[in-house]
Amino acid sequence: MSAVTDGIVRSIDQCMLIDRHKFKSRLKRSKSSQALDQLKSLIEQSKSLALSRQQEVSVEYPDSLPITQRVEDIKGCVRDHPVVIVAGETGSGKTTQLPKLLLDMGFGVYGAIGHTQPRRIAARSVANRISEELGSTLGNLVGFKVRFDDVTSPASRIKLMTDGILLAELANDPYLNQYDCLVIDEAHERSLNIDFLLGYLKRLISKRRDLKVIITSATLNTERFSKHFDNAPIIEVSGRTYPVEIRYRSADALQGDTALDIEGAIKELMSEGRGDILVFLPGERDIKEVQKHLQQRKVDADLLPLFGRLSASEQNRIFTNGGRRRVVLATNIAETSLTVPGIRYVVDPGVARISRYSYRTKVQRLPVEKISQASANQRAGRCGRVADGICIRLFDLEDYEARPEYTDPELLRTNLGSVILQMALLRLGDVESFPFVDPPDVKFVRDGYRLLQELKALGKNNRITTLGKKIARLPVDPRFGRMLIEAQTLGVLPSVRIIVAGLSVQDPRERPLEHAEQADQCHKVFQDEQS
Repeated sequence: MSAVTDGIVRSIDQCMLIDRHKFKSRLKRSKSSQALDQLKSLIEQSKSLALSRQQEVSVEYPDSLPITQRVEDIKGCVRDHPVVIVAGETGSGKTTQLPKLLLDMGFGVYGAIGHTQPRRIAARSVANRISEELGSTLGNLVGFKVRFDDVTSPASRIKLMTDGILLAELANDPYLNQYDCLVIDEAHERSLNIDFLLGYLKRLISKRRDLKVIITSATLNTERFSKHFDNAPIIEVSGRTYPVEIRYRSADALQGDTALDIEGAIKELMSEGRGDILVFLPGERDIKEVQKHLQQRKVDADLLPLFGRLSASEQNRIFTNGGRRRVVLATNIAETSLTVPGIRYVVDPGVARISRYSYRTKVQRLPVEKISQASANQRAGRCGRVADGICIRLFDLEDYEARPEYTDPELLRTNLGSVILQMALLRLGDVESFPFVDPPDVKFVRDGYRLLQELKALGKNNRITTLGKKIARLPVDPRFGRMLIEAQTLGVLPSVRIIVAGLSVQDPRERPLEHAEQADQCHKVFQDEQS
């Protein structure tokens, strides 16, 4: 029996196992011949898909990456276990080499190799890198899918995507039949989407015994993931980092103005030698203010902003080097999700915008807070990739040692209304019984249920209502979704849509960077001296 035939049989067995309840119900409702016709159609689709992906691929692993030394160990664990945890510092090659390793093992023919990233820019850049290493055109062997952009084809065996995209696909593909293995990257970030996926996958692997899952983490907090997946094996991959010198700033040495302190740190690092500088800042507005300050002070370097809302072309500027020294001003998007090439120095003010929800005031805020020790270490590690690095922390050692070891998972500091609503839509049961890595506080759970009942999204026994299903399909907070639905009923949707758009973003004065001047001209009519 040929490899293709073997695969088709495995696909049919898989489909029968996964959808057997649905298939039985179809048999009861319809004639046997109709059900058999559907099965034949499924077989033909599987055969056609498998044939489109049957292409010889030469996979090579760079000798310079530490993960190359553990390729055979990882392959053995993947064969023997449904879930494998791969832990290693930034630069070890986890993100780019694991999908290639799975491809090398024969995955990606009868189901795609799904690879999630927390952010869109990371999904795009990683897809580009893997595609280049495999000598393929982006969108063929390797593709990516992010919000508003799908660069995949039926022949794509590796699919990069945001974790939000994978969650959205659960609605139409609850057993994730389109994938035969998944790589959940940057799990240590513990975003709401990642925690939800980890809980969902824990349940799914007991039903889909053929599914392989690899969880990657760049920190030492891997025991928790292993325990969550019934003591899944952990493979440590040593990082490819050069020594990094940490320089602290005492409170007396700081000027009290972030832009001036950063300027001073940049000038100090420029005197150390050649190399690009990465500066971490809390948000887009901070980046623009510091960029303007450095331009006025005529800092001799190319100033490159980097944040999630930038267009793809603007984001791609960080991957090209014109020969001059670069100063990259970035949010924590550059902490683990994205590797900025050529960085030798880092300036770390030690703060970030961290989402916090108060169940008392019912407000989700984005205050600027001190980052954890783990985040500070990740930032410092960014300058040890190409040579010995220097990280200047704009805080002192005592401050660092007083910080928490890890950042609280987003699940423990957010409004759970949208999580509970999505769980109700997917019929996943109560939040209390869902296998989260870290269960949320009971007070937050009660608050979430109370909110959805007030919105009439949940009815008796906390079952999702028809209205709740409409709200769940809107990519906004449930409260905003309820506003939009009611506005449509009352005939005032255009006006309310503008209000919801303003409430959904951090700064309602946001405008496209490529059309900033034109936008400012249009806004002039609204300017007021007393405003």
